[in-house]
Amino acid sequence: MGEQKCIGILTSGGDCAGLNAVIRAVVYRATGTYNWKVMGIRQATNGLMSRPPEAIPLNIEKVDSWLTIGGTMLGTTNKGNPFAFQMADGTVRDRSDDIIQGYHQLGLDALIGIGGDGSLAILRKIALAGNLNLVAIPKTIDNDVGITERSIGFDTAVNIATEALDRLHFTAASHSRVIIVEVMGRDAGHIAISAGISGGADIILIPEIPYTISKICAQIQERQDRGKNYCLIIVAEAVRTEEGELVMHTNRLGQSRLGGIGQYLADTISDCSGAETRVTVLGHIQRGGTPSSLERLIASAFGIAAVDLIAEEKYDCMVSWQKREVVSVPLEDAIAKYRPVDFDGTLVKTARGLGICLGD
Repeated sequence: MGEQKCIGILTSGGDCAGLNAVIRAVVYRATGTYNWKVMGIRQATNGLMSRPPEAIPLNIEKVDSWLTIGGTMLGTTNKGNPFAFQMADGTVRDRSDDIIQGYHQLGLDALIGIGGDGSLAILRKIALAGNLNLVAIPKTIDNDVGITERSIGFDTAVNIATEALDRLHFTAASHSRVIIVEVMGRDAGHIAISAGISGGADIILIPEIPYTISKICAQIQERQDRGKNYCLIIVAEAVRTEEGELVMHTNRLGQSRLGGIGQYLADTISDCSGAETRVTVLGHIQRGGTPSSLERLIASAFGIAAVDLIAEEKYDCMVSWQKREVVSVPLEDAIAKYRPVDFDGTLVKTARGLGICLGD
């Protein structure tokens, strides 16, 4: 069995369904198989910055009911860079050493970090600076982390977007409307193309494939000529205007976020085709709710595999879903570049084969 270890686990970046299922699996494997201690770190790296560090002991009894709970019971944050951390007095400090010291104050032998490429890159930089034992688990509804076919949160987000399309078919047909569904995805169109195919969208727009308004309007007209009096369009939030501009909105705090391409398309298509258009922006609905069965399955497999990597003392790596198996890959390679939708890949070929317009 070896000496008893104490491992930490944190969730970083945006929340999504499946995070609690990962934590549950980690606790089951670490405590049940290896008789280790597990500390759940609150609010990502912020918990390691706090003094004393904000962490709670986790056991099977505590996490047993977490399998179906959305979000993250440990809390998370996607604000602030520990290497340039905004302090309360307005100054900026490098607080990476505070995180390293928090790791040691908790007596951790290893840390499991669950995050997207951005937060995993920060965690890796801290781990290398402090010689911390880090194992990573990919999490993002965008599914754009390199060298893994699936990330935690993606399947549930796709299911939610697909259900939205299912529901909108009927109201679109009833009123002879063009309905546009705007989904998340940051720089990649994985959610849009997967849900668009599954939900029977007529037009799918993703940032990887340039489009023209004339092509979209021609598709709407072609459907009308065939007696189809409505049209469903799904668009990823990172799709640009026809002129190549990102559509952003700024909140009261001065923070800019992607969002608004759906309304831009609605106005432009209405002018071009004369069709009555409506927009539905799914937003954070895609992040919430109960994780799908596939989400729970992959989350559980990732959690078990991450603990086993610690047992084997294999660090600076990430668990990855490839060809229906979990493997480990170098973390450096996984975060080197994001994974966009493949222009020549199976999903694009499938959409085109189904007669779905991709705007080009």
